Amino acid sequence: MEGAIRTHGLLSLPSNPQTLRFRTRLPSLAALKPPNPIKIRAQHGFFFKDKISPISTISPLKTPLGGLNLKLSAEKRPSLCRAAAAEASVPSEKPKFLGIELQTLKKIVPLGLMFFCILFNYTILRDTKDVLVVTAKGSSAEIIPFLKTWVNLPMAIGFMLLYTKLSNVLSKEALFYTVIFPFIAFFGAFAFVLYPMRDAIHPTALCDRLLASLGPRFLGPLAILRIWSFCLFYVMAELWGSVVISVLFWGFANQITTVEEAKEFYPLFGLGANVALIFSGRTVKYFSNLRKSLGPGVDGWAVSLKGMMSIVVLLGFVISSIYWGVNKFVLNDPNLPKIAPKKKKEKPKLGMGESMKILISSKYVRDLATLVVAYGISINLVEVTWKSKLKAQFPTPNEYSAFMGDFSTATGIATFTMMLLGRVILRKFGWGVAAMITPTVLLLTGVGFFSLILFGGPLVPVLAKFGMTPLLAAVYVGALQNIFSKSAKYSLFDPCKEMAYIPLDEDMKVKGKAAIDVVCNPLGKSGGALIQQFMILTFGSLANSTPYLGGILLVIVLAWLGAAKSLDSQFSPLAKQELEKQKMLEEEKAKESAIDVSVVNVESKNGSSNGSGLKMSGGSEESDSPSEASSYKAQ
Repeated sequence: MEGAIRTHGLLSLPSNPQTLRFRTRLPSLAALKPPNPIKIRAQHGFFFKDKISPISTISPLKTPLGGLNLKLSAEKRPSLCRAAAAEASVPSEKPKFLGIELQTLKKIVPLGLMFFCILFNYTILRDTKDVLVVTAKGSSAEIIPFLKTWVNLPMAIGFMLLYTKLSNVLSKEALFYTVIFPFIAFFGAFAFVLYPMRDAIHPTALCDRLLASLGPRFLGPLAILRIWSFCLFYVMAELWGSVVISVLFWGFANQITTVEEAKEFYPLFGLGANVALIFSGRTVKYFSNLRKSLGPGVDGWAVSLKGMMSIVVLLGFVISSIYWGVNKFVLNDPNLPKIAPKKKKEKPKLGMGESMKILISSKYVRDLATLVVAYGISINLVEVTWKSKLKAQFPTPNEYSAFMGDFSTATGIATFTMMLLGRVILRKFGWGVAAMITPTVLLLTGVGFFSLILFGGPLVPVLAKFGMTPLLAAVYVGALQNIFSKSAKYSLFDPCKEMAYIPLDEDMKVKGKAAIDVVCNPLGKSGGALIQQFMILTFGSLANSTPYLGGILLVIVLAWLGAAKSLDSQFSPLAKQELEKQKMLEEEKAKESAIDVSVVNVESKNGSSNGSGLKMSGGSEESDSPSEASSYKAQ
């Protein structure tokens, strides 16, 4: 019997209950009814600390327990403690700042700062690379198509191969540092080592002899050899945009954010980033004007280059520090909502050829790749033509760099405005409409740019009244086209593209993203360059090719719109499924917590109601009526 009843120190019965005598204080009949919904009867069991101990195997006690007056004050206190703990465990409203949960801000603010620094660096690098390769001695704007096709694309493919291999052997943190530190080291070494040694390391005499023997049509390819260190800088600056922005940053953001957070905050990441675009444009303009104030004999561009690359190196370390801090302090916070990893089938590691087959066979990834390639070709068809006009209008490095600084600032302001509108567009109209705005803007502004070039002759008298020539007007219209196209890209195209990666599993996110962003992006630019090279060789000049380039632009943008529509039909159901799964998980957690709280509350109520009326009589406390005590005995 003693083994069947476990009282945990609260109530112990003697070994012979038949001889036990109780002194009780009988309450009224109304008090005999238990005040709680759990009816405790002697023939069914006792109510103890955490459970009901069955005693159906022993002889029932006929004495009604509702009339006992056993002292259980020790039991009452733990029940009250559990009740207080239950009330404290009830989830309360999470603290917010500006309507956003503080736990979410712990992730969003560092990501915004990272994007700010990355885009600040990219603007400086983008403006500097054009000045280096276009205004260098023995080079011109014709070098850009050859550079993108025969140098940039092979190096991008080589990086993808290396990145894919490293992603299989390194952790995510180690992979991040392994990729970003070589960029920081190169840009610092270029400004302080390679550029000062340019005359010694560039084969100028050899290229002059080759150009004399091969003819001027080989000016572009020979310029790559002539200024090889500048071309290497150009490629590394291009890879910074593809690798650090697309692969490292957006890959990290996709790993730690949910679909709801992405819809809410991805468009806002560009707000801080494009404030950086504005300030970086002013930085480039400042260093461009600084060269004018230097004395004769001083290489002003070398001084400016050292200053700008010092900023790039410093912000590179800031980016790495923010990444380290988020992994160290934010992601380890137990109160932060955890992102459930996507489940994937167990399969052996695939080689590069088999991985590419999987990417090509996936319609989802193929549509996503079409968006990236179409953007690269479209913007390249317009941008290279515009840069050729820009080179003709501003031939010196000082003027060229100063104009690019103003261009970057204007792009930042326009993009900042589009970012504010992009958040509203995504929330009100959805992913599909937001993804189609960029090709629509590029189509309309591109048509206007090409129309001005083709039909600018009759507008000469009108432009002269405003103090402009057709060349200057084409430069300004082309600048507006690039500004609005880039602002739509940064505010809508990039966030929509990155949101499309979220429903994919981890393996597809890493390898598929590397293949699309690092290979397809340069492929789009190189494809545009190949089209331009072919048109120039066929029709004799870029001006003669302009009508055909406009027609090609129309076809590519229409294909872009079709791929965006197809991807929207696939992404929206996947996003809804993930949202439903998250809601179901939240509802299950809420139900479990509610059940736990209700059980503890019931126990605390029973402990307070029954325990408070039970007192053990050890002979020191007499009953009011001895006759009542003698009438109740244990049978």
